This record gives sequence, structure tokens and C-alpha cells, in this order.
Amino acid sequence: MTSDDLELKPGLVTTRAALAVAFGGPEAQERASQSGIVPARASKKLFVFSDPKKSKEHGYNFDGWTEGDNQSAVFDYTGTGPTGHQVLTGLNGTLLNHEAQKLDLHLFISDGHVKPGGAKRQRYVGKMTVDTTVPYTERWDYDTAGTLRRVYVFRLRPVDIEQTDVRQSDAVQVAKKSDVLPVPKMAKEPAKPGAKSKKTEQHSTGRTTANITGGERTVIRREGQLVTAFEEHLEQAGHAFSSFQITVEGEPGTLTPDLYDETDHTLYEAKGLTTRNNVRMAIGQLLDYRRHIEKHETLRVAVLLPSEPTPDVKTLLDTAGIALVYQMGVGFSGFPLPTPHPL
Repeated sequence: MTSDDLELKPGLVTTRAALAVAFGGPEAQERASQSGIVPARASKKLFVFSDPKKSKEHGYNFDGWTEGDNQSAVFDYTGTGPTGHQVLTGLNGTLLNHEAQKLDLHLFISDGHVKPGGAKRQRYVGKMTVDTTVPYTERWDYDTAGTLRRVYVFRLRPVDIEQTDVRQSDAVQVAKKSDVLPVPKMAKEPAKPGAKSKKTEQHSTGRTTANITGGERTVIRREGQLVTAFEEHLEQAGHAFSSFQITVEGEPGTLTPDLYDETDHTLYEAKGLTTRNNVRMAIGQLLDYRRHIEKHETLRVAVLLPSEPTPDVKTLLDTAGIALVYQMGVGFSGFPLPTPHPL
């Protein structure tokens, strides 16, 4: 039996045990002190508990409100799995597919202890939903054993911002130091049979909102497909590739270039549309990334596009000293890049 006596209002401070008793049934009560993702299927709810302090102990610290976009705020939430690469099955899969499983998603943030040595207090933030267009981004950090591993950071949006406890103190914490973390490119997980696919590119993007148009969804998907196709092209050419995760002292979040060709020491930024605005954005991103990469004096940068741009956009890239590679019917024009002149 479950009870709805505990009213979920933004700002409510409670405990996981109290939530399990009120809404969870045996399943949730058993998990009350375990994972940060707790299904309460008897009440058709999914409780998500964010604890930045505990997260850092497990080797990551990506949780919190981000800058969001012109549609709504976004709360970044790191999936479960304290060691090894995280996967999109199990409880992470439940979070990813909470709507398909008809579970209302409710977010809580750790808020001290009931008393010294007692249970942690949980402050209710509000009802959320996983972003339908870019539901997660991949991040990298070291676990408690010192092993570099992939984690999934889910992008949660308020269902009703007026009924959400948004506090500046809950924003993603700023980096204490600048760092450039080389990260490998990994094969994407195969889709789980029968599961609704919500996959996206491996890089982050700010173009994702609720009520996003179908056209923009298509652009984001094409960008991911373009990167994947070029990775295959690089592999066939015998090139090794990876990427970087860049953190900047005093700033939250990470910078994540699309692709680094290790063989040619070249950094690529891909865009799903061949337009002047997209190319200008790519130029700015590449110039920002390049400053942080080791041996940046010799690092080449290139824009990767799905088709040939206009002559003036080509001139813009050439003037900026940025290479151009674009997809053709078969292969990519502009690759391999010309051998640079000796200094």
C-alpha cells in the first residue's frame, strides 16, 4: 500500500525513507538508501536524488542547473554507476525512458542531515522530464579507483518552471582549475531491443529544447551522422582519432570538441547545416578550443560540413586560417588536409 499523504511541493524537505514509505512500496523502500535513481512504480513515480558532494567522491561533479536556453532551464544529472563505464540500461535506462514507462520524474537535492550522523535531508525541486531531443551528454572523469571512465549526464527540464524550486546555489559548480582531458572515442551502445531510441551525438549542444521543431531535430541528427561518417573515413585512412574534455577555471561545465585527428594533429568542429551562421559559430568554437590544447601552436583546425559552402564562406575560412572538409556523395572533399609549410 502507498499513501499520498506526503504532498510534493517545491522546497519540501524530507528523507528518502519517508518518500519510500509514502509512495514506494517494497521496491522503493529497499532502495531508499541505495542508488540515486529510485523507481516507485506503485505510485507511477521515479525519484532522482542529486548529491554533488557524494558525486565528487565517485569521481564526477557535473550535477546542477546550467545556463539552459531560450526555452527553459536545464538541470544536469549524472547517471548511476560509481565504477567503470556507465551504461544506458538498468536504472539509467529507466530514467532515459521514464515517459515510455509512464513514470513521473521527480527531482530532489541533498540538503544536509536530519541530525549529525542521521539521514540526509532531501529538498524537493519539482517535476521534471528528460529532454526529448538531447536527453544526455557523455562526460569523462576518474572513478574512485583512478580509472578513466565515461559517465552519462542527463538533461532534465522542469515540467512547470513556476512549480520548480530553482536556486542559484544549486547551479553546476565552477571548475577549480583548468584542465584538458584526452578522451577516447568509443562505439555507441547498441539500442536495447524494444526500447525507444533517444540517442544523440557524443558531443554536447545548446540547441535542445522542449517543443523543438522537427527541422532542428533533423539538423542535430545529421550532425551526429556526419561525425560518425567522418570517423569511419578516418579509420579507413588509417588515422587515429579521439577528442578532449576541457574545463576552465572559474567556469561551470565543459567544452567538448567534436573530433581530434591524432594522426594529423587536427581539431574538427562539425555542423549539421552549411550556412554562414553555422560556419561562424564553428570558427568561434575552434578558436576557443585551440587555446587550451597542448602544442596548440602547431594544431590545425578544420570545419566539417555536410555539403560545399558558398565561395564567400570558403574565403572566410581561408582568411581565418581554418581548413574546410565537406561531405560529398562518396568521401570527403578537403581530406586529407594539405601538408603544412615548414616554419
